Amino acid sequence: MTAAQITPFPRDTTTLDRLDALLPELTASFAATAAAHDRDATFPVANIELLHRHRLLALTAPKELGGLGADLPTTLKVVRAVAKGEPATALVLVMQYLHHARILEAGWPAHLAKRVVGDAVHRGGLINSLRVEPDLGTPARGGLPNTVARRVNDGWRISGRKLYSTGSSVLSWFSVWARSDDDTPLIGGWLVPASAQGIRIEETWDHHGLRASVSHDVILDDVWVPADHALSPQPYGTAPAIDPGFLIWSGVLTAGIYDAVAEAARDWFVAFAKSRVPANLGAPLSSLSRFQEVAGTIDGLLLTNRLLLNAAASGAVNALEGNLVKHLVTENAIAAVEKAVTVTGNPGLSRANPLERHYRDVLCGRIHTPQADVVLTAAGRAAFA
Repeated sequence: MTAAQITPFPRDTTTLDRLDALLPELTASFAATAAAHDRDATFPVANIELLHRHRLLALTAPKELGGLGADLPTTLKVVRAVAKGEPATALVLVMQYLHHARILEAGWPAHLAKRVVGDAVHRGGLINSLRVEPDLGTPARGGLPNTVARRVNDGWRISGRKLYSTGSSVLSWFSVWARSDDDTPLIGGWLVPASAQGIRIEETWDHHGLRASVSHDVILDDVWVPADHALSPQPYGTAPAIDPGFLIWSGVLTAGIYDAVAEAARDWFVAFAKSRVPANLGAPLSSLSRFQEVAGTIDGLLLTNRLLLNAAASGAVNALEGNLVKHLVTENAIAAVEKAVTVTGNPGLSRANPLERHYRDVLCGRIHTPQADVVLTAAGRAAFA
């Protein structure tokens, strides 16, 4: 079953008014099946169905297109609740939210923006960008993609292979990073329906963490799209337009996923230490100063994260500082989970317990753009400037 096949549900029109009551229910529901989807590397489509039921798939889409028009603090709250239960769902959701939040400013043809958002509102349709390639790597570091959009009389024909395509088999829409076949190629995105003829998904995703994200390879073989599906590509060599607001949204929401994973790990660790009573101790592990110190250290790291994320979400940082927030929150989250793993020993690394899954998942936070070297080098340059 794909997201494109999800049956429309009656939707609660007061979702934003009852988020505080709803989100803990979603966290618990998603957590109940997270281990099974991690083990089987299957995407939890039922999670998307539930989010669609509560109108949360179009949370950030403009109100004039049928979305809820939520701000960044509200969106962060939703993402963290979803990620605490099941982070692969949250990662797909973040990609959806980022597309919707800037869809009117991104240079899309108006009818395409209306169509993509309407698909999310009415059918639970999902969208993500396909950018990474075998030779190019991530386009954030520059270079010309090998995926080619060839001009034809009635539109474009697109061919190429994309790696790490998060949500691949449950998406309704791909924004494909490609170059045109012009003498001076255009570089940018082309909107491609996931159902288009010539698309094949190769199930290559066998990862350490976020195993349920179905981030498989997507192969496009002479896929046709209409002429107006080119999403404002620019001539090669044109300096990319930087949207500081988008950078902050991206950094905050991405880091929020991994902070929530660390919070889930913290909760398991505290429950484990309170319930585990070794025979030689005759008291819970939580009575030991070593465990108390680790719990306090973890809570300190998560408090720092909460303050950083809230400050960034409320507009208290600029784009450069927003990238630093993404980096710092991610590293704090990893450190917090590592401390829990270190002190729990074998139980912490047992697949019977969720801590080892949280550890694998939280490490994926380092992968996302911008990566640590880019963030820290930019901050260093700014300091010396």
